[in-house]
Amino acid sequence: MAPMSSLRMPQSLSARLKVETGEAILRYELLEEQAQSLGRAGRKVEAALAALRDHDAGPGGEGRPALLKTASDAVWAFFVQREVMGLRDRAAVIAQYGIPREVLARLGAR
Repeated sequence: MAPMSSLRMPQSLSARLKVETGEAILRYELLEEQAQSLGRAGRKVEAALAALRDHDAGPGGEGRPALLKTASDAVWAFFVQREVMGLRDRAAVIAQYGIPREVLARLGAR
């Protein structure tokens, strides 16, 4: 039985990296870190929105303001990170994550 292989870099990148300098390798690692960081931020948004949705006390109930703040902070950080990476389409993200208006209304200028 052959040993399991780990994930490999796409051939187009690995062939170029073999002849390029360490700068290309660094660029690849930075892109990889950006993707992982964006994934972590997305999971924080998902968790904060789930906690807000699952809150039992209803609108204005006990603990809801704190959940709204946590959700709006997570969404704001996610939007900022996406913009830094050149990803500017917020409408798709709002639809994908189902971000409620009450969270979006709290983003504002910081």
